[in-house]
Amino acid sequence: MKQIEGGITAVQGVRAAGVHAGIKAADAKDMTLIVTDTPATAAGVFTKNSVTAAPVLVCREHLSDGQAQAVIVNSGNANACTGEVGMANARQMAAATAGQLGIDASLVLVSSTGVIGQQLPMDKIESGIQTAASALSTEGGSDAAEGIMTTDTHPKSVSIEVEINGAPVRIAGIAKGSGMIAPNMATMLSYLTTDARINAETLQTALNRVVDDTYNLLTVDTDRSTNDTVLILATRRAGNTDIVEAAGENYEAFCEGLLFVCTELVKMLARDGEGATKLVEVVVKHAKNRDDAEKAARAVAESPLVKTAVFANDANWGRIMMAIGKSGAEFDPYQVDVWLADYRLVKDGMDAGYDEDKATGLFSQDPVRITIDLRAGDTEITMWTCDYSYDYIRINADYRT
Repeated sequence: MKQIEGGITAVQGVRAAGVHAGIKAADAKDMTLIVTDTPATAAGVFTKNSVTAAPVLVCREHLSDGQAQAVIVNSGNANACTGEVGMANARQMAAATAGQLGIDASLVLVSSTGVIGQQLPMDKIESGIQTAASALSTEGGSDAAEGIMTTDTHPKSVSIEVEINGAPVRIAGIAKGSGMIAPNMATMLSYLTTDARINAETLQTALNRVVDDTYNLLTVDTDRSTNDTVLILATRRAGNTDIVEAAGENYEAFCEGLLFVCTELVKMLARDGEGATKLVEVVVKHAKNRDDAEKAARAVAESPLVKTAVFANDANWGRIMMAIGKSGAEFDPYQVDVWLADYRLVKDGMDAGYDEDKATGLFSQDPVRITIDLRAGDTEITMWTCDYSYDYIRINADYRT
């Protein structure tokens, strides 16, 4: 496996564009279009929030046959809580894109992100679609990554090449998200491309598996978005033998590559959390089962007291013990060890006799890695989050104003 340049357009048969359509007040890119040369195998995972945005509903419909050829995305407006008008606008986004590309509207997937409860400015949307379609390029990966941003401070993009069955296969992705991130499927918006030869059912299985181990283990602020979407398009242009079932070396090699891309994107999302100064990795080892491991990790990763302590470089390990204790995971408190990087703060549920200055120095590093050994079983997971700084309040207080 090797990392390569180019982002999502590093994949054979993919073009993209990111343009300014005027949806945002600032003069920034706010619309992205991703297109494959021919209909691609496609899969998606979406928010489980019962308040679901119109574009998510349209995406679910259009993915029913496991095919897609384009993804159109706007930022600055979520098109959520917008009723029948919002649904009509989401469908019109697909139809307008299809008209520009000369394809069927059912092959167009739609996403929106931004402020909830406002109708899309369809004049700007349709003009932006036309501009994006004319700007499509095999060099458009970086622009596409910019076009999906909201409060992100920088674009997020990863592309790699792996070998499957002796053939080079490319997998790439972009993502956006800084706030309203506590996924129960995916996170905010992420778009993946690959030239692997893989059928729709197997692609969906692989995506579900990787999402559970990456996006679903990411949290910034405990708030699950109305618009969370992860989509993957496979152009089938690579020379690998068709991956037709979720088993075997070729499938595992594909999943390993997809896992790397999504893990790197998740780290970027966590590090760029609203107001964040550090990436925080929470590792739970020797949990009784997967459910307990995630409960314990999530309780620590989402604790405001832990996150503010990390921001302050304060080795207040009592907050970590408090968080895992409230999580609902089963363990013996006097069997727990807690490590900061490779330095033990807690032994058998009590002060390990650590040096405060050394611990403070470790908390000032980026990333901060907190390891919790429950000594209750054999399961291990890693969750990704960030610290809470003063700027988190400022950014969200000023979000609309």
